[in-house]
Amino acid sequence: MWFKTLDDVDVSGKTVIVRVDLNSPIDPETGKIRDNERLRAHAETIRELSEKNAKIVLLAHQGRKGDPDFLPLKDHAELLSRHVGRQVKYVPDLIGEEAVKAVKSLKNSEILLLENVRILDEETKEASPEEHSRGKLVSTLAPLADIFILDAFSVAHRAHASVVGFSHVLPTVAGRIMERELRALTTVLEEDRKIILVMGGNKPEECIEVINGIMSKNIENIKYVLSAGILGQLFLMTEKRNLGEPSESYIKKKKFDTYLERLAGIREALGEKLKTPLDVAYEENGRRVEIDVEKLPAPGTIYDIGEKTAKKYAELILDTSEKDVIIVKGPAGAYEREEFRRGTKIIYEALARCRAFTLIGGGDSSTAIELVGLSPANFSYVSLGGGALITYISKKTLPGVEILRKK
Repeated sequence: MWFKTLDDVDVSGKTVIVRVDLNSPIDPETGKIRDNERLRAHAETIRELSEKNAKIVLLAHQGRKGDPDFLPLKDHAELLSRHVGRQVKYVPDLIGEEAVKAVKSLKNSEILLLENVRILDEETKEASPEEHSRGKLVSTLAPLADIFILDAFSVAHRAHASVVGFSHVLPTVAGRIMERELRALTTVLEEDRKIILVMGGNKPEECIEVINGIMSKNIENIKYVLSAGILGQLFLMTEKRNLGEPSESYIKKKKFDTYLERLAGIREALGEKLKTPLDVAYEENGRRVEIDVEKLPAPGTIYDIGEKTAKKYAELILDTSEKDVIIVKGPAGAYEREEFRRGTKIIYEALARCRAFTLIGGGDSSTAIELVGLSPANFSYVSLGGGALITYISKKTLPGVEILRKK
């Protein structure tokens, strides 16, 4: 591969700084973090390093200053300990005496989680690796370490101190989660495969970035774009269809209608490759009601694609080969509500059965997988990347990936 991994370094007896992403959802009732797939995934890299007798220093963030989810990492250490199968020590300090003493006193196989890196204002400053290497975080901790391991693809689109700064002064490699993300994306983007894009969710701007990124590389590689969610509704509007006052008011409130001109251009460029909903499901008196797009407008808010559309998309997904790639961004509708989960369930079940390489975007898609009764094991790869995944697929440079390139 074009990047270095744990297989390229000897960590035994070495102090390793590992940037992980433990940013977790908060339970609104308790105010504490919820257990999640990121914690379980990073435990794999941490466990391997511990078994190889490394001295492990973990760096991570939770929320942003001023936000309700900006919290210390004590609970993260407790949950990580369960998943790793051994104690993850925690100190409520990052670059002070307590943190330095804790790092220096680490023994082989021990694991230490330092405080939320975003307590430092310099952490979230966008700067080069060299600039960040002169900051307090790197200049304090790097002299105590031998190797830097970046295992957080999900923050690789940010040129933050804990992401890129250590690479200027320490040997740098990818952890197992980062390695898996990059291998999966290399399969998707750097091999000559036909691509199906399943674009849904409630962030149409991210879907547009993905579509434009793939189109700019080679539009001939695109087999289909299957539109659902808000993107599907917007494409219907480019057909001059009236969705109905409730849905169009929401779209205007969110200013999603500002994308219509760009989407009209995408429609023209894709031609028959673009598939738009044949029917939609809206809410009426708390019930799901389906309506063909020819019979729009809908009197209630549209929350899902209709069953006819979902089954058509499922047919196209199942009619693929092992040489095809399917990239999924977002669920088909408001999957949080059982009555509007049907479109997502039909599509995801088809994805689980098809022969193509299936790359599922993180966030809502990961949660939706569980709610429709499936698991990450049913797909080729479920990304934890979020914004970084979108940026990478859109063929933009990721600072956290650039530092991994073999010199």
